[in-house]
Amino acid sequence: MCGICGLIHFDDQPVDSRALSAMNAQLRHRGPDGEGAFIAGGLGLAMRRLKIIDIAGSDQPLHNEDGAIQLVFNGEIYNYRELRRQLDARGHRFHTAGDGETIAHLYEEQGADAVGKLRGMFALALWDGREKKLLLARDRLGQKPLYYYHDRRIFVFASEIKALLAQPAVPRISRFSPDDPAALMDYLSFGYIPAPDTAFAGIKMLEPGTILQVDLAGAVHTRRYWTPPPQAPPEVNARAADYKEELRAQLDEAVRLRLISDVPLGAFLSGGLDSSLIAALMRRHSNAEIKTFSIGFVGDDSFDETSYAEIVARHLGTQHQAFRVEPMSLDLLPRLVWQHDQPFADSSAIPTFLVSQMTREHVTVALTGDGGDELFAGYERFYAAQLMQRLSFVPAPIMRGLSRLLERLPEGTTYYDRARRTRRFARAAGMPLHDAYFDMVRLFSADLLDEIVPGKRSSAPSLAAWINAQQSQPVAALLEANLTSYLPDDLLIKADRCSMATSLEVRAPFLDHQLAEYAAGIPFNLKLRRAQTKHILKEAARDLLPDAIIDRKKHGFGIPLGAWLRRDMRPVRDLLLSRPARDRGLLKLPVVERLIEQHETGQRDKNRQLWALLTLEEWHRQFVDSEYPLAPP
Repeated sequence: MCGICGLIHFDDQPVDSRALSAMNAQLRHRGPDGEGAFIAGGLGLAMRRLKIIDIAGSDQPLHNEDGAIQLVFNGEIYNYRELRRQLDARGHRFHTAGDGETIAHLYEEQGADAVGKLRGMFALALWDGREKKLLLARDRLGQKPLYYYHDRRIFVFASEIKALLAQPAVPRISRFSPDDPAALMDYLSFGYIPAPDTAFAGIKMLEPGTILQVDLAGAVHTRRYWTPPPQAPPEVNARAADYKEELRAQLDEAVRLRLISDVPLGAFLSGGLDSSLIAALMRRHSNAEIKTFSIGFVGDDSFDETSYAEIVARHLGTQHQAFRVEPMSLDLLPRLVWQHDQPFADSSAIPTFLVSQMTREHVTVALTGDGGDELFAGYERFYAAQLMQRLSFVPAPIMRGLSRLLERLPEGTTYYDRARRTRRFARAAGMPLHDAYFDMVRLFSADLLDEIVPGKRSSAPSLAAWINAQQSQPVAALLEANLTSYLPDDLLIKADRCSMATSLEVRAPFLDHQLAEYAAGIPFNLKLRRAQTKHILKEAARDLLPDAIIDRKKHGFGIPLGAWLRRDMRPVRDLLLSRPARDRGLLKLPVVERLIEQHETGQRDKNRQLWALLTLEEWHRQFVDSEYPLAPP
């Protein structure tokens, strides 16, 4: 695992090694074990390395036999041994025993098409000295990040935006403006900036499954080499028995491949189905003791899953570490904003960072259950959308009336607060299905967005750009949209930043692209079967885990942030109602004050909205108001 960066000067100006080194220094947390660079005139590549495979060798940049191809690479290629055998047989000579060099030799034979032969998670930059062009690529589902900026004079790329900003030619301009509220509305709706855009003007994120090529004349081209296959429609006679064995075999293979490592390896274990199943399959492939890690929170049992994790650990016989965290409120806010480079409203980054930090004290690699919900319709909101379809005969005015009636109920801060969930469902149920789904998951409702954002709007955020119009099953279309928006732009960003902040590599077997392709072909009614989510995955896990774990109610990975904030709202007021926040003019401050008051008095649980605003203001202070160099808080 590494961090990579580099640049091309289109005007033949030679690369300044000090400027390249300054970019690379911003990525040290991603790779504390070493660094490397390659400079040839106006082209520069650099990287920081976290040693996982071939510890003694595989220092980057990597190259082919004559050095015409130079590569910096972040991630893991799990089928590298198979590819290497094929390349060996065709006469290629390898200098290392690792996975990355395989990419350079494969490119020699197949050019950009080589990327489609890779099975793994990766972001790479490859310089073709013969053709004088640079190739960037990301893995299919977006596990490893890559950002870039270009103008007429320069092209710059890096694993994180902070490294781009270390290059003086890259402007640091916020896209959040009172005159054009589109970016702010996106952020307050989704909780992140949807790719390929970022919070910075001119800086883009390379999208998953995409190749970018740039030549010395300044021509930049992108193309998709992979897109997720459409979800198979329901089949009336579909049986779990016809799919579960092959599904088990596919997942087992994905886990086995991700156990390749020359350093200590473990697993996150929340006690939910996905992480528990990954740990169970790890157990089948290892003679050594498996190390597992979980995290819980003092003060609110509704968010604490450590007891379930301990049940699974005992069942599997793992060496288990359960960490418990005291309330901390805003303590981690500056660090998390620095790691993400952008406003990021998912507060589950707090436990993800903490469990990564504690896990790194014991291992260097950890497997996770990320992706199970996205492949097998694991979120309750998919069932809620299906239920809305069945209730479509109820007139919309009745649902709106019920929603207004429920507005009178106070909201608690527990994970399963019924008032909050019922109100959200009733409010959405009177809308068209795609709008209803978005209303259930968005941070700021459309009404609240209109209240808090000043200025005129030409259009409101929606899921329309991610909806497959060819998908005949509406709820399956929502699953597809989730896989191409929320998964790469929220969950995988969070997993990458929080783990890399602690120099921990995380691997997600569910995000193996061959497994994802197989899962898409399973009839949709075997994933969402009446009120049961992930039905087929549960059946595939039956003899590996206790039924109490398989059949327990879905529980997301969250923290009792609402209760933590209510302990002391002064830091929230100090940040959100400060003079700098007022001077920005991005928000209507009376509405912000109302949100604070509603949360403090217990009238509403506004922790998600307040966290979004807190990260927005903290980001401005670190990345817009401050001068380079950027430094971790």
